[in-house]
Amino acid sequence: MTQPQTPYYLIDKTRLRSNMEKIARLRDRSGAKALLALKCFATWSAFDFMRDFMDGTTSSSLFELRLGHEEFGKETHAYSVAWADHEIDEAISHADKIIFNSLGQLDRFAGKAQDKGIQIGLRLNPRFSTSGFDLADPARPFSRLGEWDITRLDAAMDRISGVMIHYNCENGDFDLFDHQLTRIETEFGDILARLDWVSLGGGIHFTGDDYPLDRLADRLAAFSQKFGVQVYLEPGEASITRSTTLEVSVLDIIDNGKKVAIVDSSIEAHMLDLLIYRETAKLPQQGDHDYQIAGKTCLAGDIFGEARFDRELQIGDRITIDDAAGYTMVKKNWFNGVAMPSIAIREEDGTLKLVRSFPYDDYKASLS
Repeated sequence: MTQPQTPYYLIDKTRLRSNMEKIARLRDRSGAKALLALKCFATWSAFDFMRDFMDGTTSSSLFELRLGHEEFGKETHAYSVAWADHEIDEAISHADKIIFNSLGQLDRFAGKAQDKGIQIGLRLNPRFSTSGFDLADPARPFSRLGEWDITRLDAAMDRISGVMIHYNCENGDFDLFDHQLTRIETEFGDILARLDWVSLGGGIHFTGDDYPLDRLADRLAAFSQKFGVQVYLEPGEASITRSTTLEVSVLDIIDNGKKVAIVDSSIEAHMLDLLIYRETAKLPQQGDHDYQIAGKTCLAGDIFGEARFDRELQIGDRITIDDAAGYTMVKKNWFNGVAMPSIAIREEDGTLKLVRSFPYDDYKASLS
């Protein structure tokens, strides 16, 4: 087909395969299972491709849980910071494992899960993490994410078969991962040895360039053997990093001392995490022609970042923003009523397929 109208997210299956093959290699060597973290990437049109390389999905809400169960299949882990009374029965109906965030939630709902034969887990917070952002740090002061007191954990042992420990965030440093896992072994080893499974969460950038994948695999295998547990990982960004671009077009060029190219997209509406964490988009950086790339909303700070090109930009030129899969499509919004990017997939034979567009009716239906 011809190129879709911009803006659109373009998922490239050839790039996606590279991540999937690394996940498969890690699974084979370590014995660990890999669950796609839907909070990062939930574009289910890609699930048929990913399914052969992964063991299932993990979720953070009822809707994510249902999507994983219906569209990905395989093993389905259900986690939520807090389940509501009206959600719990449906959650259990979709789940293979349900993970409670607190002892209070476990006390309230474990009986329902036990009645259905669902495996039960609890979130364990080791009180440290690799996050450099307070906003995303699960070990921040007064964190509500999980239990850490040994006495409280011990009180749950007759009702749980596993724990989820999510403490990595954009961690591409294997030695740091190894060091912190050793801390977990030392502090919580007596608990871990009484379990059947342990999820080490996501945030480990093991599909990155030059990451020592075999060392990670061997470390996970040793952990599994030491405590007699099935290890799970929950790769989100590691699953889809560098697989997807956001394709945009130049609508206007302004020069107020700096050349600014305004495009038919928005960092706030279409790549919100970059705005939240004050990061810049991955823009072209080749050439001598400098431009600031800005979005079309009325937000003054709707700016993707600085770019360089090998020629002067013209109205209508297309710009590719790289690494645009993680926490983008799951967070896109209708701010300013700006058209939401379509979603397209490039097959491995080069064929381009438009899988979803979002017309005015979708915008109107999102309101009342």
